[in-house]
Amino acid sequence: MSKISLESPFRHFRGKICKHAQIIFKEMYGTKFTSQICHPRTKPYTEEELARQSKFSKASTAVRGILSDAEQRASAESAFKSQRKYKTLWGFLHAQEYAKQV
Repeated sequence: MSKISLESPFRHFRGKICKHAQIIFKEMYGTKFTSQICHPRTKPYTEEELARQSKFSKASTAVRGILSDAEQRASAESAFKSQRKYKTLWGFLHAQEYAKQV
């Protein structure tokens, strides 16, 4: 007769889990992890936060343009291969474009 062993999504969880907490299961770059949102945001965003969000979205749009153009993508990939800080081409390009934003 065969045996079945059920595995839980995670073996250990540290910290408190409230009634109103939201548990999130994620997998990024081959690593599985969980996170918890205990107190969701209820107040409006400040001007600085809105400016940062706008800067981030402009950088994301610029990166999409670079990745869609074959010539720009090829030069970006060669620059990406010569560095070790960023794991993905998207992250490398996004950091460069984010730094360019005023």
